[in-house]
Amino acid sequence: MTLQSAALPPSLEKVVQRFRRTTEPKQKYELLLWFAKRLGELPETAKVAENKVPGCVSQVFVTAELVDSQVQYQADSDSQLTKGLVAVLVEGLNGLAPAEIVKLTPEFIQETGLGVSLTPSRANGFYNIFNTMQKKALSLLVADPES
Repeated sequence: MTLQSAALPPSLEKVVQRFRRTTEPKQKYELLLWFAKRLGELPETAKVAENKVPGCVSQVFVTAELVDSQVQYQADSDSQLTKGLVAVLVEGLNGLAPAEIVKLTPEFIQETGLGVSLTPSRANGFYNIFNTMQKKALSLLVADPES
């Protein structure tokens, strides 16, 4: 276990470990598609410019709301692999306090091993999705400093 993963919230650590155990690139893609299928529906009304992730080749939308001082994300993408990437982040970050999400660093993305399996534009998109989710958590933190 690396120093970074030791600091990860349990939900995110669980996702990272799942990818770490999957060594073949094809299996990683299959796992991404599995996560994509598990992602809940994002209402069409949420697919607006303010929820669009910038810098992604695919259309990616992310919403965040505070429920009992915990962030709840919803997301969708028009690409199944990208939908899997956003689903991984939703699963790993949902239920955390905004402050926990804001202080995370993106090194955990490398720990999944997906960096070597993804095209450069998809890997960049993964970081853009994470950054967007952090910004949304920060805006919730600013709106509700008690969380």
